[in-house]
Amino acid sequence: MNHDKWYHSTDMASLTVFTPAYNRAGELKKAYESLLHQTEKDFVWLIVDDGSTDDTADVIKGFQEDGLVDIKYIRRENGGKMRAHNTGVTNCDTELFICLDSDDHLSDDAVDVILKTWADAGSDPHLAGIIAYKGESADKVIYGNEFPTGIGRISFRELYQKGFKGETTLVFKTSLLKANPFPEVRGEKYVPEDVVYDRIDEGHSFILLPKILTICTLMEEGLTDRAAELRRTSPTGWFIYYYQRAISWPWSVTKLKYSAHYLRFRRVVDKKYRRKFGLPLIIRACGIPGCIILAIVGKR
Repeated sequence: MNHDKWYHSTDMASLTVFTPAYNRAGELKKAYESLLHQTEKDFVWLIVDDGSTDDTADVIKGFQEDGLVDIKYIRRENGGKMRAHNTGVTNCDTELFICLDSDDHLSDDAVDVILKTWADAGSDPHLAGIIAYKGESADKVIYGNEFPTGIGRISFRELYQKGFKGETTLVFKTSLLKANPFPEVRGEKYVPEDVVYDRIDEGHSFILLPKILTICTLMEEGLTDRAAELRRTSPTGWFIYYYQRAISWPWSVTKLKYSAHYLRFRRVVDKKYRRKFGLPLIIRACGIPGCIILAIVGKR
């Protein structure tokens, strides 16, 4: 292998592979090795260290010293994944952006497939990016849930409205992420990702690519407890999410569910957010029965 071919200057890259890292010294090697194996090298690996207290910085320094991948490393004070994501987007210089979590890795041809798919699509201003599969392995789609057939382009929301229930690999046009950063709420470290995805969905569509690009390890244990903890510690982020869903979702049982959750969180967020994200009275009224049920079952 000619290692010289693996390194290029950042300003020549077409794709940024972004990884947020917090105390992930022991997890990053698999992601790094998957980047070494890429059949196309036109990318930069942008790592935002969210205030790690372990050896994450030393591990990344070792990767940089290898000189095999173009790595841009930024360290910031701990603020949660969404702030790290905003930092990554702000410091991204490429047309395309993909988030690779520190415990995931890419298929060997992921970069090649992304860049060829994007080039084949042409310059359509309404295209937001690419939606592809996540896999349990290189040949098994996560949860076995596959995309609807016969669709070339679709919005993120429409994909789920058509019955898809799995997880996805998302490639974004960076300019859209720059225009739609995650809200940063003082004292909170989490905002549901759909807050940004919903905004980008408006007026845009994605190329639907039925191919596994990201491979991840399934960790079901503790997910319910973690979700409950995120709702407890970041109520404003959830309030904004349910506001967006309640106001934009078509009239249905699902819209009423979002409205009910909106009212649930409205009671505990700062009044400035209640003023900024106020649902029309009719939608709020329709959510009251569901909110009462949530309170009865203990979701306060």
